[in-house]
Amino acid sequence: MSNPASGLPVGRSLCYLIIAGVAWGTAGAAAALLFGASDLGPLALSFWRCAGGLLFLLAALALRPGRAVAVAESGRRRLLRIVGTGIGLTVFQTAYFAAVQATGLAVGTVVTLGAGPVLIAVGARLTMGERLGLGGLAAVAGALSGLAVLVLGGDAGTVRPAGIALALLSAAGYAAITLLTRWLGRDGGGGDALATSAWAFGIAAVALLPMAAGEGLVPHTEQMAQVVTLLVYVAAIPTALAYALYFAGAAVVRAATVSVIMLLEPVSAAVIAVVVLHEQLTPATVAGTLLLLTAVVGLAVAETRGAAHARREAAVPV
Repeated sequence: MSNPASGLPVGRSLCYLIIAGVAWGTAGAAAALLFGASDLGPLALSFWRCAGGLLFLLAALALRPGRAVAVAESGRRRLLRIVGTGIGLTVFQTAYFAAVQATGLAVGTVVTLGAGPVLIAVGARLTMGERLGLGGLAAVAGALSGLAVLVLGGDAGTVRPAGIALALLSAAGYAAITLLTRWLGRDGGGGDALATSAWAFGIAAVALLPMAAGEGLVPHTEQMAQVVTLLVYVAAIPTALAYALYFAGAAVVRAATVSVIMLLEPVSAAVIAVVVLHEQLTPATVAGTLLLLTAVVGLAVAETRGAAHARREAAVPV
């Protein structure tokens, strides 16, 4: 979902990505505060996030000057991109909020964001023949070790198997979105990132509405002003704004660099969990977190080296 006509300088793109990563890290904290202040469930929260994000994105589409230049694509490919992204987004967001509710902000975020790049690397190898290399294999092994430490060595009060499973499901949804985008973009195809995001959030909101209605759309709370403020924040900052900045920056900055910058999300979420929500980080949680983050960095390094090797081979005259 890159924007071939963005024309942004690299420095500004890096700033956009940094802001997006930090903003995404606040979504789980806002969700934890909402769960504590009301009876709102993860399905209802995901619905309000997608519906609110859609409204903000539609406003942005209406107010932006001119029309974005998008690469032409067939109706079937466009439908696959929009529907696939919408379904993946539904699974990603809902399972993530459920994981935060089940096992806490720090662990839920770290498992989701740590397992996502690993699933992407494995999926790319199986579906598109992209080789991991020794560095990639070592990173996958490190990530699996980190997950094992989190699940087996953590405090049962903070690390729950059900929450880990939900975080892995969320990571699978995130990986599916990325793999679909990469597969559709291999031949240069693509579309308007802002419009695609709006469509995806619209599909997610429609898919979530029946389940969210069954769970309870209207929160029952004595702190309604706080709940509404948090819902508006979730829809505006870590949803509409963060996704718009992410896609704009990712259109300019290399994928490996993007993946490293996005480590700011679990890091910022973990800091907020400890400082603001007073969650306890056990030694096992810290060790598992470090292993997962090291694995993600390893995957980024392996990707960078692979891209450099491909450029050198392309430069050699035949």
